[in-house]
Amino acid sequence: MKREEFINSVKFDNNGLVVCVIQDYHAKKVRMVAYMNKEALTKTLETGQMTYFSRSRNKLWVKGEESGYFQYLKGASIDCDGDALLFQVEQKGGISCHTGNAVCFYRDLEEQNLVVLNREKIKTSDNEFINLESTIADRIKNPVEGSYTNYLIDKGENKILKKVGEEASEVIIACKDGKKQEIVGEIADLIYHLTVEMQVKDISWNDVIDELLKR
Repeated sequence: MKREEFINSVKFDNNGLVVCVIQDYHAKKVRMVAYMNKEALTKTLETGQMTYFSRSRNKLWVKGEESGYFQYLKGASIDCDGDALLFQVEQKGGISCHTGNAVCFYRDLEEQNLVVLNREKIKTSDNEFINLESTIADRIKNPVEGSYTNYLIDKGENKILKKVGEEASEVIIACKDGKKQEIVGEIADLIYHLTVEMQVKDISWNDVIDELLKR
């Protein structure tokens, strides 16, 4: 959609506002929720710097104008009804919340209070890192004959670490050659072997993402 069409597609509420979900461009984690009026939305799309409408102060505010933790626009989407916006941003300084936390959603409901149906059948097909993790974890618990993952596990951690080092070197070589598909392939190989080692050390990709969000 073109900029003007995008703005005209928004259904602002009776107060002239629309809710905005702010997602980290790199980690894909929701950082915060804010509101925009038409002026704030227009300014955001024109400048590339996230600008919101403060309901408490009744005025526009540029995210980071006081804290220095600016947000820069990387992507914008509108939902099917036109009454909610999703923005992907690059967060400078790693902090989005006025409390000093990395994200506004830092208070979690305890897991034992969650009602989850058919827990063992739940799949996370929209997150390939999690799928990769779960597959490798299953191979560790339930070895499959002929599985390369089980071959690595059986050979021991030194073998896994050697492969991580080899694949990292191959990524560097591929990048120097500058051929995109080869680079992608080598990165995929590195991520796979790295994920095997992470599972051995009981480290998840969510652990890594949480750490990145602090930076």
